[in-house]
Amino acid sequence: MPYKTLKDLPLEEYFGPGHRLCQGCGAGIIARLVTKVAGANTIIVNATGCVEVSTTFYPDTAWGVPYIHVAFENSAAAASGIRAAYNAMVRKGIVDKNPNVIVLAGDGGTADIGMQALSGALERGDHILYICYDNEAYMNTGIQRSGATPYGAWTTTSPPGKLSPGQKTTKKDLIGIAVSHGIKYAATATVAYLLDAANKIEKALNTPGATFMHFLSPCTPGWRIDTANSIKVSRLAVQTALWPLYEVVDGEYITTVKVPKRLPVIEYLKAQGRFRHLVNKPEEVAKIQAYADKLAEKFGYGPISP
Repeated sequence: MPYKTLKDLPLEEYFGPGHRLCQGCGAGIIARLVTKVAGANTIIVNATGCVEVSTTFYPDTAWGVPYIHVAFENSAAAASGIRAAYNAMVRKGIVDKNPNVIVLAGDGGTADIGMQALSGALERGDHILYICYDNEAYMNTGIQRSGATPYGAWTTTSPPGKLSPGQKTTKKDLIGIAVSHGIKYAATATVAYLLDAANKIEKALNTPGATFMHFLSPCTPGWRIDTANSIKVSRLAVQTALWPLYEVVDGEYITTVKVPKRLPVIEYLKAQGRFRHLVNKPEEVAKIQAYADKLAEKFGYGPISP
C-alpha cells in the first residue's frame, strides 16, 4: 500500500543519529528514509564517499543493518555478487529468504567512476536497487566537479572567471542512461518530497530485476547554503523544473509531483553561493532557464508564475 502521510512510515530506525554528516546534509535524510522503508532484511552496499566516511567512523557505525563499504568503481558489481550469493543460498535452503540489496553511491561514484559496473548490473538485470545520492560534485574530496555538476556551478575545478561561467557542461541524464538498459523501474526523488520518495523506494524494491533511483541531495558546504535551507533549496529545484519528480515504469515516463505554476530558475540560483556569480549575468541565467523550459515541457509543468 502506498504511504499517504509521514505517519504511515515504519517507526523502526536502522540509521543511527550518531553519524558525522554535515548539518543539513541531504544524504543523511536519504539513508534514514531508505532503511526505514527497506526494513531489517536489507544489505547496504556503500561506495566510497561522504556517507561512507561519515557513518563508519571507527569503531562506531550508524548502520543498524548489514553494511559493506566498497571502492568508488565497484559498488554495483559488489551488490550483484551479494545477490548471486543469496540466490544460491536460497536455492540450497541455507537461508529462507532473499534480503533487499541496495547500493548507495554519490554522483562521482555513479556518473563517472562507477558507470561501467552500474551498466553491467543494469544490463544483466540483477535484482538490486541502485540509489545515487547526487550532491552534484565530489564533495568528500574537496568539491571538485563531476559528470553530474550542473551548468554554471562553481566548484574548485570549475571556477568561474572572466571567460568561464563555472561548470561548462550540463548534467548527465542518469535516468535516461539507466532506462536505456531496459530496466522496469527508475525514478527521481529529493529530500523535500519524502512521501514521493518513500513510495518510489517501495516500488523499486518490489520490482523484479535491477532498479535505479536518482536523488537530489543538497550539500551545505558544496552548494554554499545555510544548514537550515537544504529542504527549501531542494524544493526550489523541483518548483523551477530543474529537478522534475517522475518515474519510468516499463519505459513510460510519469510525472509524480505536478507543478501547475513554476518558478523562474533565478529563484533557485540566487539561493546558493555556488551560483552567485551568475545572478547578474542574464545571458547565463537565460541558458539555464532554457534548459529548465525543456524539462518543464517534457514533464507537464505549468507556466512560470508572474
